[in-house]
Amino acid sequence: MAASFYQFGVFHRVTPGVLTDELSQSFHLSHAGLGNLSAFYFYFYAAMQVPVGLLVDRIGPRAVLTAGCLLGGLGAALFGIAPNLAWAAAGRGLVGGSVAVGWVSLLVLIGRWFAPHRFATMSGLSLAVGTLGAVLAGIPLKVLADLYGWRTVMLASGAFSLLLGLSIWRFVRNSPQDRRYANVVSPAQLEEESIPLHIALMRIMNHAAVWLLFWAPSGVCGAFLTFTGLWGVPYLVTMYGFDIKMASSIVTLMLIAYAIGSLAFGAWSDSMGLRKTPYLTGASLTFLCFAGLGLFPGMSAALAILLLLLGALGSGVMGLGFVYVKESVPRSLAAAAVGFVNLGVMVGPLIQQPLLGAVLDHYSIEGVQGYSKAGMTTCMLILAVWVASAIAALAATRETHAQARYAD
Repeated sequence: MAASFYQFGVFHRVTPGVLTDELSQSFHLSHAGLGNLSAFYFYFYAAMQVPVGLLVDRIGPRAVLTAGCLLGGLGAALFGIAPNLAWAAAGRGLVGGSVAVGWVSLLVLIGRWFAPHRFATMSGLSLAVGTLGAVLAGIPLKVLADLYGWRTVMLASGAFSLLLGLSIWRFVRNSPQDRRYANVVSPAQLEEESIPLHIALMRIMNHAAVWLLFWAPSGVCGAFLTFTGLWGVPYLVTMYGFDIKMASSIVTLMLIAYAIGSLAFGAWSDSMGLRKTPYLTGASLTFLCFAGLGLFPGMSAALAILLLLLGALGSGVMGLGFVYVKESVPRSLAAAAVGFVNLGVMVGPLIQQPLLGAVLDHYSIEGVQGYSKAGMTTCMLILAVWVASAIAALAATRETHAQARYAD
């Protein structure tokens, strides 16, 4: 159920990519304006990372997830009935802020319900489940929006979130002990992890690994989220002449590849007992994708799709960052470090989506509808440079060999 709420969040994260025309027409948006509206999700998601950690520490993931579902449902409904841009931004911001509790709470539940050696595998599986929400935001969303209107679909998603919140309160528990099962984490470890989060946040700043692993997903995952969540469909329509449904299908295939990558890299990392090597491998595939699109814009559609699928597969490696940082800091700082790295995931699209929108506006021709090929090519180069900076950060990290580096 916790993964289902994460799935709801991912669905809303990428809906603007399929609804670019509908949102632009409904709220009279330029390319930069559309990028800013989409980024409202990430603004509030990022702002909630520290409060979410404090809330999960104080009242537990069950209550936090329930509240997140209820507020997320209200946000989706507000977005669906919004009469103007201000209300739409408020609704999208409320969704982003509420679903921010999903991933952190989910990781806490995984840590309490599953043995430590299965953390990378289970976090990869959770990413894959969440990615199904993005798949639903592809062709299924486009078909439903054409049949019933995008506003009706948003209202229906809000109702789903409200029902999910009630189900989580009824069935989910914070730890096995709440079900009278044996804990997989020892009482001593739980006591070590109870350090107040605001103190832990100050302490993690002294660990270089935290900063490096904060920046890595801003490129590796950020570029993927920016492309699939907003500019991917317009890119494929502009550069290769696909219609919106075909372009949406390709983006959906990318999301499936991302889910496969999440599972594969998590399992590979656990089986090898390595974090850095798999992470660098996935990041390199993502760089190859966007660098290729930016440097060789005249490539065939088939080759471009292949690169996009490889880049999406590689982006799925970002889930390793959470277990990597857990192993790179003392156990008492692990929760704060994971939350900080999750903030890094959002930094990429938070900046990239409106930035690329401004670039596309700069290259647009006055009085001409659509997007510029030169503008789209420039956008791919910007994403490639960002991913390259993420690879540089990863290269500076120190391998943990799937073992905690510090003894608390």
